[in-house]
Amino acid sequence: MNVLVLGDIFGRPGRRVVAQHLPQLKEAFEPELIVANGENAAGGFGLTKKVAEELFSLGIHVLTSGNHIWDQKEMYTYIGEEPRILRPANYPPGVPGSSVFIHRSERASVAVLNLMGRVFMADYDCPFRKADQLLQELPKDVTHVIVDFHAEATSEKIAFARYLDGRVSAVLGTHTHVATADQQILPKGTAYVTDLGMCGPVHGILGVEPDVVINKFLTQLPGRFAVAKGPAFLNGVAIMLKNDGTAEEIVRLHFKNFS
Repeated sequence: MNVLVLGDIFGRPGRRVVAQHLPQLKEAFEPELIVANGENAAGGFGLTKKVAEELFSLGIHVLTSGNHIWDQKEMYTYIGEEPRILRPANYPPGVPGSSVFIHRSERASVAVLNLMGRVFMADYDCPFRKADQLLQELPKDVTHVIVDFHAEATSEKIAFARYLDGRVSAVLGTHTHVATADQQILPKGTAYVTDLGMCGPVHGILGVEPDVVINKFLTQLPGRFAVAKGPAFLNGVAIMLKNDGTAEEIVRLHFKNFS
C-alpha cells in the first residue's frame, strides 16, 4: 500500500504545481491516501474554506497544519466543521478542531496525526506525551499511522521520530519549507524524513518575495510579505507500507513547474 505526503503548500504557486503534478503521481503510485500540509495554502498565510475545497478536489484526502493554521479568521469556526483539516494536537485544551483523521477502506484503516514541536517555536504542550495519548486512544481497527510533526529544530524532529519508531508507520517533518535528504526507514520500521520541504515558489525565500525578506534582515523593520513569483516546485514523499503497519520504502518527490 502506498501513501503520498506533500510538503507545505505555499500560496497559489504551490496549489498550481500540486494540481499540475498530482495526476501523474497518482498514476505512478496508486496511493491509498494523499496527505498535504495546507497551513500556508491561502496567500502564504493560513487556510480558507475555498482553498481547502480546491485542494480536496484535486484528490487530497486530509490537510495537516501547524502554527499558521489560525492566520485566516474563518478557520476558527470552519476547522470544527471539516474533519479533513487537522491542527496540532498539543495546543492547549479548548482549541477548536481535530488532530486525528482516520481513512478507512477495504485495504486498511490509516490514521493521520498532527503534532507540533516546541524548540524555537512556542509554549505548546509536550508533543511526546501527547503522541502517547493519541496512540492509546486510536480505534482498534487502525492498521497504519502517519504523523506530520510540524517543528523547527532538526534534533527535536529526529528525537520525536526515534521515540515513536516501531509504533507508527511514518514520522514526516514539516515547517521549514526546505526539503532534507535524510529519508530513511528507522530500525523498528518507521519511515522518516526531517522535512518534506515545500510545494511553492522556487525563487522565493521560504515562499516569500526575496526583497522583502532581505530588507528585513538588513534593517530589522517589518514589511508586508508577499508570495514570490516565478516557477514553483513540488516536494514530498511516497511511502510504501507493509501490512504489519511498518514501512518498506520511502522515496523523495521533487518536481518543478517552469511556467
